[in-house]
This record gives sequence, structure tokens and C-alpha cells, in this order.
Amino acid sequence: MPARSLAAALLVATGLAGCGGGGGGGGTAAVAPPPSSTLPPSTTLAARCAVPRSGTDPASGRPWPDVQGTLGDEKAWVRSWIDESYLWYRDVPDLPAAAYAGPVEYFAVLKSPAVTASGSPRDRFHFTYDTDTWHALSQAGVEAGYGIAWALVSRSPPRRLVVAYVDPGTPAAMAGIGRGAEVVSVDGVDFVNGADTATLNAGAFPAAPGKTTAFVLREPGAAQERAVTLTSVAVTHTPVLATRTIDTPAGRVGYFLFNDHLATAEAGLAQAVTQLRDAGIAHLVVDMRYNGGGYLDIAAELAGMIAGPGRTAGRAFERLRFNDRDPFGYGAGGLVTPFRLAGAGYSLAPGTPLPALDLPRVTVISSSATCSASESVINGLRGIGVTVNLVGGATCGKPYGFFPQDNCGTTYFAIQFEGVNDAGFGDYPDGFAPDCAVDDDFSRALGDPAEGRLAAALARLATGACPAGAKRAGPDPVIVRPPTRDNRILRLPERTSR
Repeated sequence: MPARSLAAALLVATGLAGCGGGGGGGGTAAVAPPPSSTLPPSTTLAARCAVPRSGTDPASGRPWPDVQGTLGDEKAWVRSWIDESYLWYRDVPDLPAAAYAGPVEYFAVLKSPAVTASGSPRDRFHFTYDTDTWHALSQAGVEAGYGIAWALVSRSPPRRLVVAYVDPGTPAAMAGIGRGAEVVSVDGVDFVNGADTATLNAGAFPAAPGKTTAFVLREPGAAQERAVTLTSVAVTHTPVLATRTIDTPAGRVGYFLFNDHLATAEAGLAQAVTQLRDAGIAHLVVDMRYNGGGYLDIAAELAGMIAGPGRTAGRAFERLRFNDRDPFGYGAGGLVTPFRLAGAGYSLAPGTPLPALDLPRVTVISSSATCSASESVINGLRGIGVTVNLVGGATCGKPYGFFPQDNCGTTYFAIQFEGVNDAGFGDYPDGFAPDCAVDDDFSRALGDPAEGRLAAALARLATGACPAGAKRAGPDPVIVRPPTRDNRILRLPERTSR
């Protein structure tokens, strides 16, 4: 299971800052055998496990299908599944399974080596996760931690790790830790210049609840450093925060911070939009600077609530295109996700009518941590003529996604589709550039009208231009989080026919 790793972020800058794509469920997707493949169908190899599980799949309520097998069986399944469903299956190198210790190690090399126009790897989103942990995080946003979202501002000494935000009701919130607090030391190890990354990782990113860690923090405006001891818990993330209205010369502006397209976001977004609709807002600012994505249905609901039924009727929010083997049987037209005007059953009752703002334009606060399903909101709205202005930094560039697939207790994430909007556009592998480039401002709370990016968004609404004082000094900080929170997650429809 890939962990949040300070060492990885500091030394190799891997996918911690990237965006992913995703799909839901832990069962076996209905993948047809490719017409030209010489490999056996993955369905004939699935669930042959070196260590079979007992018990019940929490996603389906059915017993796990595992039977006794070998690591060789698991590797054979991985290779066939990639050959059938990977978007760029033709690019996958032919590598011998026996050269790799297990299926996870083998899976890691079975991906496209191509690069984007900027020189970045096209596939930065190939990973695995423990199935039980993935289910807990994707369904309820639960992971071990203190409730802190960390922003790595500087990777090399003198390093700088800053609190981006804190989830309410968590140990960090109870200790009064707020945005902008900087880490001085972790369990006595100097964070800024220290070399003991094992201690830094274990303390800042606990693997399980119950880890007690001593931090020394430097908080904004404080005369002295503060020592605080935190014990990790199973943190439930709150995806929608800081909903408020701001009266400006341009009219009343609605704002909310949206951090994750989790299942629980469905109810939170509906509540926030209802509050802003009832307040009679003229403009909307959605702060997705730290939103790596999540369920595509949630993105379709948010976009539907912003644009309203008149603009979205009969239009596609996102059309998914698969490889030429049509592995999921959707034909040349792909799979269409519509703009959703009713709850899909994540945290609201299915069919619950959603509130609508009926806006022709929206401002999104963005960064390099704005990924996947969050980018789908931007692209989907633009595809039906809604103006989306970006303030902050360029988004991560992830027009791709996948159906997470469990086999033998590991959930595999391999790119299986690309998403395009109603106008047929989806070519943004290097991200969407901001209309107004502004550095992240850790000196003020998120939602404070004087916070740098929100202040620039408000000024742009008032004048139509990026304010002259807007500052952009360098790249966005790395938001250190597990790759499961950088996803476009699609629940595979209950259909198996081709």
C-alpha cells in the first residue's frame, strides 16, 4: 500500500502531488476478453490468491470470492487485466512476471512510458492500495492522522512544512492548530534541516490510530514556538467547509471550501448551495485548491447545481472513452455521465432534488492539487458554455480515470478511460492554466476575504481583471496526501452485456 511519504515528497517528488482517476467498488468488473490478445481472460484468473480472504466484501455485502492460488496466479491476473482494460495497453512493455517478487511489483511496471508536451510522464497515476483501507477512505473519508492537511512548501533544506487546513473535531483542531502553522521539529528531530526522514514520516504521517507524536510548531504571528503533542485517530474528513457570503461592490458573493469529492460531500454540497441560494448570491467562488477529486457523480452534481436545469438539459457532463478493445462494452460512444440534478444515493436519499443556482459563470480557486474530478467540474461546465474563471495555480492535468479493481486484497488503479466534455474536449494532460495567477497565502484563514487567492477572486469579479498586486512567485506547494485522494471515481454501472 503506498503511504503518504515525506521522504518520497522530499527526495523524488512522486505522485503525492499528482492527480488520479478512479472507479468504485471492490468486486470484479465485467471486462470482456480482448479480441486479439493471446493472454487468458482475466476473469478466469481472478481471485486465485496466495492468501485467500474469508469474510464479506463491505462494498457488496457478498462473501469474498477468493480461492487458494499462488503469487504466480495473481501476477497472471494483473497482466491479463492490464492487457484488456488499460487505456494505453499497446504501450505496455513486455516484461517477465518471474522477475518481480509479487503482483504489486509487477503491476508497477506495466504502464505507458510516454510523456506529455511538457515532458511529464503521461501516466503518473498508476498505483495500488490495500482494499480495506481504500474502502474506508473512499466511502467515508476515513484515514489515520491528526486532522491536518500538510503543504510541503520547500522540499530541500531549509525545508518548510505548513498546515494547509485542519478538519473540524480532530486532534489538531482540539489543540488549536490552524492554517499556516509551520513544523519546526517532529519527535525531537529537526524538520527544517534534519536527515532522519524515518522519524519525520512516522510522526507526521502515522500509519494507524494511536501514534503519539511531539511537534514543535511556529504559528503565524506568534512570538514563540509552541510544543504540542498529538495522538493519531481514524480521521473522518469533512469535505465541505467555510460556507459564507461576502457583500462586494459587484454584488453578494457566495463562497465555500470544497476539499474532497467523497460520498459525504453529496449532503454537504447540497446544504452549502441551499444556504447560498437562499442568501440570494449573484456570484459564486468555489475553493478547490486542495481538492484531488473523488466520485465523478459528486462532480456532476456540483456542476448541475451551479449551472441549473436549463443549461444542463440533454447535455453530457463527461463522456468516458475507453481503449479500442471496448473492454466494458459501452461501444464507440463511450459511457456518459450526465449533469445530475438529484442525489445519487451517496449521502442523500437517491432521487433527492438538488438545489440550483442557475449561474452563467463561476470562479474556481485552483492549484496543482486541483485534480481529476475537480478538473471535470471545470471542463464539464465549460463544455456547456458556463464561464469558469480560475484564480490561483494551474491544475494537475488528469483527464483520465479508472475503475478500481480488487484482487486478493489489493485494489489496483490503472488508467482505463479518458473523459471529454459535451463539446468533445478533454486534452489537458498538463492542466488548466489560471486566468489570474496568485500564490497560496498561508497567513490567513481559508474563507477570509483578505486571503490572497480569495481576495484576487473578489477583485476580479469587481473589475474583470486580475488585480495589479497579485503575486505569483513560484510553484504551488505539494499537498501531501495518499494517492487515493487524487481520484476520479466512477461507480461501475450494474451491467455486463456487450
